[in-house]
Amino acid sequence: MPSYSEQEIIEGCRRRDRTYQEHLYKAYYSLFLKVCARYARDMQDAEQLLNDGFLKIFLNISSYKSKGSFAGWMRRVIVNTCLDHLRSNYLKDSMIMHINTLPPSSKTSVNNSGLENMEFKELLELIQALPVMTRTVFNLFVFEGFSHKEIAKQLDISEKTSHWHVHQAREILQKKLKKNESQKVMYESKRI
Repeated sequence: MPSYSEQEIIEGCRRRDRTYQEHLYKAYYSLFLKVCARYARDMQDAEQLLNDGFLKIFLNISSYKSKGSFAGWMRRVIVNTCLDHLRSNYLKDSMIMHINTLPPSSKTSVNNSGLENMEFKELLELIQALPVMTRTVFNLFVFEGFSHKEIAKQLDISEKTSHWHVHQAREILQKKLKKNESQKVMYESKRI
């Protein structure tokens, strides 16, 4: 496949040229599938979100004004597609628990070092197992860099609820990490 500049790809996609659309899709497939997978229940769901996101990119590429990174603009479209999907399908159903107060001991400054050393697939499985709302808030805060104020606005929740979900996700993930680590130690001791 020939190599095109970013500007050539953008212009080709604006003309709805399938060759440029295919090139863009293949170039970002892997990266954006990982983003979608963090929000999805499973990989089939993630692939559907990815395809929906790329469709929005192709239909709205004329709104990209060459200000800022094109990859960043596309990532925002993909994340918004994931959020729209969650909002429309099952996010509201899972919002039964609204937390208005945080206990003083539940600060969100929990060590992430265990997460940094994991393989993506292992981390993805742990994140996908989180409750929908907790997973969504955690992804927006940790991976997308949203502030709690931005998350609250995006998801129509309070900032305290956003803090609580991040704290809850980290607690759940830490427990699972400790459990996985102890299972590895037991497995290694049995091998000897």
